Amino acid sequence: MSRAERLLDLIQILRGYRAPVTGTVLADRLGVSLRTLYRDIATLQAQGADIAGEPGLGYVLKPGFMLPPLMFSEDEIEALVLGARWVRARADGRLGAAAETVLAKVGAVLPPDLRTMLDDSGLLIGPGAAIVGGDIDLDPVRIAIRREHRLDIGYRDEAGRVTRRRIWPFALAFFESVRIVAAWCEMRSDFRHFRVDRISEIAPTETHYPKRRAALLRAWRKTLPAKIADKI
Repeated sequence: MSRAERLLDLIQILRGYRAPVTGTVLADRLGVSLRTLYRDIATLQAQGADIAGEPGLGYVLKPGFMLPPLMFSEDEIEALVLGARWVRARADGRLGAAAETVLAKVGAVLPPDLRTMLDDSGLLIGPGAAIVGGDIDLDPVRIAIRREHRLDIGYRDEAGRVTRRRIWPFALAFFESVRIVAAWCEMRSDFRHFRVDRISEIAPTETHYPKRRAALLRAWRKTLPAKIADKI
């Protein structure tokens, strides 16, 4: 384990205690000597961690401390790179650009050795099937989900017939080649899944739907087979 990873683990351990915890307990949990533990505490305090206490009395991390990006572990950096590359390749253009920005911001504050790992990661996203309806702007859908607003849409069925729907969107799923909007449909009075490539028109509204998105999401999961719900 690198020292950066050990410092991260120390922060996470301290977050699990509301009362002061002795240096001996912390050192045992980290598998290091008490002397090393005291040096690590001093390092974190110098980096801005609000750790109160002293040797013999115990330590407590005061609420509100945010870990700087340089505290990411190597595995976490690889997860960020892989996820950002997938979003860039398979999500819509706006999210793809956001993924690039995230990596740039992280890279700007990483120490040189970890920044090299960010730039030269060997985790790649292979080519996939063409995305059906990939040119449709999903920004209004994502905004409606975040703000818990109704959407008015035109929706084509398999025969090409278009119906007008007012929906309460609460999730957007990205499959290999298809995007699906999960929503409550006022017309059907039930949950429905709308393929983005069959949406002919999207008209945002400023009207909040009457339930919280989290509540809709929980209720929707209960309608799914257990083997699927457990993975979403």
